[in-house]
Amino acid sequence: QVQLVESGGGLVQAGGSLRLSCAGSGRTFSSYTMGWFRQAPGKEREFVTIISWSGDRTYYTDSVKGRFTISRDNAKNTVYLQMNSLKPEDTAVYYCAASRFGFVATPRPERDFGSWGQGTQVTVSS
Repeated sequence: QVQLVESGGGLVQAGGSLRLSCAGSGRTFSSYTMGWFRQAPGKEREFVTIISWSGDRTYYTDSVKGRFTISRDNAKNTVYLQMNSLKPEDTAVYYCAASRFGFVATPRPERDFGSWGQGTQVTVSS
């Protein structure tokens, strides 16, 4: 399994931007489909976005389309989540996750992901 560590969370005003990073360990990082999930207070963890192993295909949940961008740099074993036009409802702990399954352009269940980071808090003030 790959080890994952997120960073880049923080407090931002509505309309602002943040970029999250997820650093992975191991030489097989580039073989994983990578995703981001989030969990808001009192809610279940939900799928946000996914990227193929090569980075050429992405998929987003409707609530973040046009505002969030997922990308990856396999040479650096890192996946990114650029979040623009942030809203208070984006407040959550954000998790990156790695999957051995191939890319599919649909929301992915948590069970498809075998490795998870510890999460990073994103708070958007109104």
